[in-house]
Amino acid sequence: MRSQYQAKLETFYRNNNRMPTYSEMLKLFGFKSKNAVFKVVEKLIDAGLVAKDHLGRLVPSQTFGEVPMLGFVTAGFPATVEEEMTDTVNLDDMLIAKKAFTYMLEVDGDSMIDAHIAKGDMVLVEKTNQAKDMQIVIAEVDGEFTMKYFRRVGNKCWLEPANKNYRPIYPEHSLNINAAVKAVIRKY
Repeated sequence: MRSQYQAKLETFYRNNNRMPTYSEMLKLFGFKSKNAVFKVVEKLIDAGLVAKDHLGRLVPSQTFGEVPMLGFVTAGFPATVEEEMTDTVNLDDMLIAKKAFTYMLEVDGDSMIDAHIAKGDMVLVEKTNQAKDMQIVIAEVDGEFTMKYFRRVGNKCWLEPANKNYRPIYPEHSLNINAAVKAVIRKY
């Protein structure tokens, strides 16, 4: 059951990081009585989209905010595709392994353009102080922060851009890994 009410709840939750109260749902849904809100909430609970906590407050269920998975699309030669709901995907579960260590940054600059990371993109990063060779990281090098490929050969470490117009960065004093890039988000 993907309803206009569920969409409004998801938008409210995304914007406020909490579920609305019944009074807020009156306005959100355009209802005149709390009884109408109660009936919609009961339908959403029955469908398993939301639940109530031990105090009776509305909370998101495990499936809240999931996006339908409709199948595959060919990226080669054109082919016929039948839309079929095969599953749902929770983007938080798919992208965020360690929520307490995860944050987003907006990209400024073009040094990673050949890695398909452009100015204005958002990168989802996970705090860490370790990286593997050729992993894209957020690093502090000689007191300044940047996003580059982490490179290691033997005991030698440096940062490498993904743009031929930039040179590798070899630390003079220090190179510390702050986070690893987990995903790139680009809106069209």
